[in-house]
Amino acid sequence: GERDTMVLSCPGTSQQRFHERRNRLSVCSKICYAIGGAPYQITGCALGFFLQIYLLDVAQLDPFYASIILFVGRAWDAVTDPTVGFLVSRTPWTRFGRMLPWIALSTPLAVLAYFLVWYVPPFEDGKVIWYLFFYCLFQTLQTCFHVPYSALTMFISSEQKERDSATAYRMTVEVLGTVVGTAIQGQIVGMANAPCLPGPADLLALGNTSASHGINDTEHGISLDHTKVAYMIASGVICLIYIICAIVVFCGVREQKGKHCGFQSEPMSFFQGIRLVMGHGPYAKLVMVFLFTSLGFMLLEGNFALFCSYTLGFRNDFQNILLVIMLSATLAIPFWQWFLTRFGKKTAVYVGTLSVVPFMILVVCVRSNLIVTYIVSFAAGVGVAAAFLLPWSMLPDVVDDFQVQNPDSTGHEALFYSFYVFFTKFASGVSLGISTLSLDFAGYITRGCSQPEAVDLTLKLLVSAAPIALILIGLGILYSYPIDEERRQGNRKLLQEQRYKRLRLRKYLCLCVCEAGLQTDVSFCSLSGTTRQIRKPTQQSWPTWCSTSPRTPGPIE
Repeated sequence: GERDTMVLSCPGTSQQRFHERRNRLSVCSKICYAIGGAPYQITGCALGFFLQIYLLDVAQLDPFYASIILFVGRAWDAVTDPTVGFLVSRTPWTRFGRMLPWIALSTPLAVLAYFLVWYVPPFEDGKVIWYLFFYCLFQTLQTCFHVPYSALTMFISSEQKERDSATAYRMTVEVLGTVVGTAIQGQIVGMANAPCLPGPADLLALGNTSASHGINDTEHGISLDHTKVAYMIASGVICLIYIICAIVVFCGVREQKGKHCGFQSEPMSFFQGIRLVMGHGPYAKLVMVFLFTSLGFMLLEGNFALFCSYTLGFRNDFQNILLVIMLSATLAIPFWQWFLTRFGKKTAVYVGTLSVVPFMILVVCVRSNLIVTYIVSFAAGVGVAAAFLLPWSMLPDVVDDFQVQNPDSTGHEALFYSFYVFFTKFASGVSLGISTLSLDFAGYITRGCSQPEAVDLTLKLLVSAAPIALILIGLGILYSYPIDEERRQGNRKLLQEQRYKRLRLRKYLCLCVCEAGLQTDVSFCSLSGTTRQIRKPTQQSWPTWCSTSPRTPGPIE
């Protein structure tokens, strides 16, 4: 008996080591996977930082209509995420995988819709409908790219360590994507910045040289038409990058079919899927945490260009300030990856998110000074990096926890990711809609060289006080988040045990069914060297077939 125990345990250990080696990802695979995250961040950064000021000052829409476009577009985008996640979860496996075909097919139409978002149509009456339609269309098509790509994390490897490593690669590329998006959109548009229009207060100050200095220091000869062309050139470059990244991820990533050992969950309805994922406590808490923190950061993102242009007076420098923030965030990603492995992900969220708060306060309290603004922006970028990395690093832990507690419920990874994206995009829509509407109430002047004091105060609240309050609420919810490092490592071991048990059970059932002369899949029967096809057995009848098998198989090693 003691000898038998040793014989059974040794093959399991060697099998586990073989499994880990087989699921180890190459650096090339991780890079190809990571590149797929760039389009979402590049386009999202360009839209997040520049769409509001584009609609107000270039397309010259009323702030009220601009707020409708921003809110409805993001709200529609949020609704499409769980819908696409539900459709992806029901997509059959193809020879290219289940997620990759969505990425390939959505890309061409997405880049076309994105380009038309940044095109000013030659008519006035239908402008609002134009931007609303193409903005919603692009968000829908990008969802068809991003939700499958996000869920692909669970299918590039079954090893948690490899997934975390690939996620770190992805976050680095995504932050680089924000740098690229900021650089392309900001620098190209910044070279063709149309002159502002002096208002009544500016005209009264024209007699005072010091007061009028900087009112309209944009280079002469640049018209609004030049600015419109610059936005189209920037969007064209981004569209080209989008296509290249989609090709790289499609050709360079091998999607691994989920190893569910012959057992598949029954198809469920859309609302059943909602109850399933939101009924998992740790997931619901994590979503609420990042709902509030994302809302805070998106308020800052959406209004920072206007804040730099009008409150700080850096109309021709805001794109460089944004670039400094994103470069700093890129450089800080390796630090936060080390920090979360050393101190745990939950601690990293607290430290990383709170590190931004002092700089949010400082940027509105210090008098307008370009050098100080650059220094504060660089320091704030370190905390922004944590906001990028940590949510996507923690989501696989929640999915693993769900699989441990629900071992018979499989194939729902896309739902978890899509609902998280739903809430973050909903937060973005709310933040942009409310902030633009607030500017309308405060008396925002389109293309004005200066703004009323009420607008300056509103912008300060939108980039400082409101984000800080939302971040603190999110961190308060994080306190009750139950998955710490001990539970995460325990889930990892339990999942490995479940995987090996299912593999043994599959082999055992295969031998039983095939030796009983009953039909099953060729690949399922090939483990016992049998390819006979008579009639496929049902899962409920397997125990009966095994017990009536002419020769019951022995222990499977």
